[in-house]
Amino acid sequence: MKCFAGKILITVLLLFGGVALSAEYVQQQSKPEARAFVIPCKGTIDDGLFQSIKRRTEKAVEDGADYLIYEISTYGGTLKAADNISKYLIHNAAEKAHTIAYVKTEAISAGAFISVSCQDIIMRENTTIGDCAPITMGGKLEGVEREKAESFTRAGFDRAAQANGYPQELLRAMVSMDITVYKVKNLETGNHEFFESTHLPDDVNLYAIKNKELIVPDNRILTLTAADAEKYNISSATVEDIEGALQFISQRDNVQFTGLPKVLEPSWSEQMVRWINSPAVMGVLVMLAFLGVYIELSSPGLGLPGLLALVCVVIIIGSKYLVDLANWIEIAVFFLGIFLLLVEFFVIPGFGVAGFSGILCIIAGIFGMMLKNRPDELPIPANPFDWWILQNSLLGFGIGLFGFIILAWLFLKNITKISFFNGLSLAPPSADTASPQQQQSMSIPPGSESGNLTVGMQGKAVVHLHPTGKAQFGDAFVDVVAQGEFIDKGATVEIAEIRGNRVVVKPVNKKE
Repeated sequence: MKCFAGKILITVLLLFGGVALSAEYVQQQSKPEARAFVIPCKGTIDDGLFQSIKRRTEKAVEDGADYLIYEISTYGGTLKAADNISKYLIHNAAEKAHTIAYVKTEAISAGAFISVSCQDIIMRENTTIGDCAPITMGGKLEGVEREKAESFTRAGFDRAAQANGYPQELLRAMVSMDITVYKVKNLETGNHEFFESTHLPDDVNLYAIKNKELIVPDNRILTLTAADAEKYNISSATVEDIEGALQFISQRDNVQFTGLPKVLEPSWSEQMVRWINSPAVMGVLVMLAFLGVYIELSSPGLGLPGLLALVCVVIIIGSKYLVDLANWIEIAVFFLGIFLLLVEFFVIPGFGVAGFSGILCIIAGIFGMMLKNRPDELPIPANPFDWWILQNSLLGFGIGLFGFIILAWLFLKNITKISFFNGLSLAPPSADTASPQQQQSMSIPPGSESGNLTVGMQGKAVVHLHPTGKAQFGDAFVDVVAQGEFIDKGATVEIAEIRGNRVVVKPVNKKE
């Protein structure tokens, strides 16, 4: 009898266990499927990253994304770029999919701005978020300038807090040092609320004012660990890895993800554009552009230095255009300046209106490309962030100009010692070993009576030397380079230096 009862009990338990397992299976199968895409956001926050985030987000949405997970690993960048990303996440991306900031290592400064602009924040263990106080290249903002910058940043954090339900007081404390925040218990709801010291409630029947807890002291920028961010309702969860984040979302939202999330990395072209626009690389490009023009003018006919300068200019302008720093008007003004200079050099005698206007157009075009502005706006810094971008651009330009001056001096002093240029120009032969034919300039016809050129010989400029051109010495026409200044057609010139096939001349006072 006992054996029979035991069998019945086992049968009932198995039956109920099977029913429970079946119910769980049915529940799992009834979960709606969802697709998640991971969009890494790492390194410096700049306009290049903004454009990349837009492209990758639109690609994910086209492929049916339900969740957009922005993987944050950054110490910050330009506030203007962060504000553009923030507005895009709130007003565009959030309307098409659920946005989540997954803090993989740190979300500092502009990284925090991007994170709070997502509808959810999930942080990996032992990561941090916060510290978005504006700074400038000099390292410090004071007085009205600081308040102007902080006011703009606080407004952006307020916008994110209101859109996504984060504690607004804590987000504002990530921006300004003079904000003190307390946590106070609401006696009616039993929940804790955050208040700035200047807005503490005075109703002791509704709030436990005497037991308020200081969260952010005065003169401190708020930066939170993952645990504290979850404690203060900024982070939704603290997880070990991205898989843990997906499990949390799946359980909370009752969804089932189909396979592993697809990771959308920046394209090689986007990474290259961001790399090119860094001050160091931009400085190298500027230096090579200047050096190419200088060598081409100093040693006419080589071609390669001029081609190098052209390639560098195209790369500089193209990279600026791709990150919205250069608009079509600024590019047109720059090339108009180049055209006017060419007209001045090869068409119009002397150096006048065309040359001066060309230089002004080139300077205006370059300056315009250092700031982000619409074609109908003047490129004038309007806030500390514009000044930051301008200073960054000027730093790259300054590095390039300084490097050009050094390399130009070295080139001038050592041109005949450089093996590459030795293959392009002839070293001058010694007087005791060279034959008359060997002493002739490359541009002088063999058999000319005036074939031997010497330093101090005088002749006449047959074209305008700007600074290269031709001069006549006797019955020989020689390719020459003016020394230090432009020389008008018909002016008397004197050979100041002969270095291979490079003949340098200077003007003399008498006229023919």
